[in-house]
Amino acid sequence: MSVRAWRAEPYRDALLTGQGPLFLRRDDGWVLPLEVERWCAAPDSADVTVLARCRGPVLDIGCGPGRLVVALAALGTTSLGLDVSQEAVDRTVREGGAALCRSVFDPLPDEGSWGTALLMDGNIGIGGAPENLLNRVSELIGPNGTLIVETAAQDIDERVEVRFCNGRGARGAAAFPWARAGTRALLAYAEATGWTAEDQWRAAGRNFLQLRRR
Repeated sequence: MSVRAWRAEPYRDALLTGQGPLFLRRDDGWVLPLEVERWCAAPDSADVTVLARCRGPVLDIGCGPGRLVVALAALGTTSLGLDVSQEAVDRTVREGGAALCRSVFDPLPDEGSWGTALLMDGNIGIGGAPENLLNRVSELIGPNGTLIVETAAQDIDERVEVRFCNGRGARGAAAFPWARAGTRALLAYAEATGWTAEDQWRAAGRNFLQLRRR
């Protein structure tokens, strides 16, 4: 994945201000709005359903500004956020969470012992290949660990090359691969990579799966 893309000015500036607009944009003009304000706010009612299912220690992959890591810390649950944006990591730490500026594909602390891994806010798209990401997460969690994934609201399965843009002319210089998977597609990827669905739910218009290694 392109770490440089996630350090681009549109993404960094959105995290600094806590405000959008921010989009992922294909070169053909297609855009995907990103919910910066929600990411930078306190956990909402859908997030609470995720937090209730977390069993520590928790690894939040692509933690962004860290709302879930901070909430888990407040609950007394050991947690660690990962993000390739230093601004995201700094914001998480300022708010009282623990985070590392690192890719999920880098060597990580305590591999093979995490109780819960999180892929929220579309982060199943990291690296542009959900099957590779699911295989990597299987190396990170413990024998009884689970993975909670937020799936796309639509019934889709797509892989794209995108850049960040802010809708005001600023664009990230580097394109990077991204993927989107709805629930049906994610279940197929899970089956192919050795996971089984343990729970499935919808909250506040968002869709989630809880997976366990077979």
